[in-house]
Amino acid sequence: MLIIRPICASDIDALMQIAVESGHGFTSLPVNEELLTKKIARAESSFNKTVTQPGDEGYFMVLEDTETGEVVGTCGLEAAVGTADAFYHYRLGTEVYHSGQIGVRNEVETLSLCHDYTGAAELCSLFLRQSYRQGNNGRLLSRSRFLFLAQHKARFGEPVIAEMRGVSDDRGNSPFYGWLQENFIGIDFVQADYLSGLGQKSFMAEMMPRGPVYVCMLPKEAQEVIGEVHSSTVPALKLLNSEGFRNRGYVDIFDGGPTVECRLNDIRSVRESQSLVVEVGEQESTGASYIIANSEVAQYRATEAQLDVTDESESVVISAELAKALKVKSGDTVRILAM
Repeated sequence: MLIIRPICASDIDALMQIAVESGHGFTSLPVNEELLTKKIARAESSFNKTVTQPGDEGYFMVLEDTETGEVVGTCGLEAAVGTADAFYHYRLGTEVYHSGQIGVRNEVETLSLCHDYTGAAELCSLFLRQSYRQGNNGRLLSRSRFLFLAQHKARFGEPVIAEMRGVSDDRGNSPFYGWLQENFIGIDFVQADYLSGLGQKSFMAEMMPRGPVYVCMLPKEAQEVIGEVHSSTVPALKLLNSEGFRNRGYVDIFDGGPTVECRLNDIRSVRESQSLVVEVGEQESTGASYIIANSEVAQYRATEAQLDVTDESESVVISAELAKALKVKSGDTVRILAM
């Protein structure tokens, strides 16, 4: 069985391996054991924290194959970005230049450094190991977060955003970042991305261009990747688009990848999820496929199961094995979502 659960200290070796496999451009998982150990400790604190309003909490989860005990994937939620560290984006805009004297009107696209998403919740750290990229595994890993959001709305800011990985090559070189490196920052993309992942972001404010950047003055290869995603990120973007996430004109300051957003209550999976009462018994094996999650925080568990329910159902029968995996008993509440 594949179970999603909060990460714990004993997962550090598996997380280090996943950080290596995730490659360049996966900012939230730098290959740094000290940082990843702190990330785990922060997640443990967040899951056990009593929250009255969203702040600097990070809910980092892993996908575990219970048959082997192997951690095969990760996913996460940030409660409110920018509350502890500066959270930068480029905002795409347009400046209009017009002269009646010469009869010329030009619209020029610009990039302006901003902090507009401060306080937003964020979907992050989604990674599934190659050998498990089959069936519904990726969908389970990604969409399970929406059940957590639906169950614990008070823990998260608005809107919910996701930064999509931008275009880079196998060596981690970003066409968009090339002009920044040459004219402003002076360090390569891999190093800048790594420092950002470590939380060492002061160089951004010190070295990034302070005024609007005119897109037409960038190299053509940089212009062409603004708002585009890495080939490996296309499936994740399609899934988020189907949930109602849209790009509102914000891109990453390093690789130019798009940031998409949606109001929490407008996310399709949040709207369509159902809260049901558990009955432990003889479970039908002919039902449809659902993601099912308990209603806990520190003991959060989610998995995929065949369930016999309808839109009008108020309860759901699950097997003793599934109840044990989800840490629930008869009378407890679970949240389900059709796969």
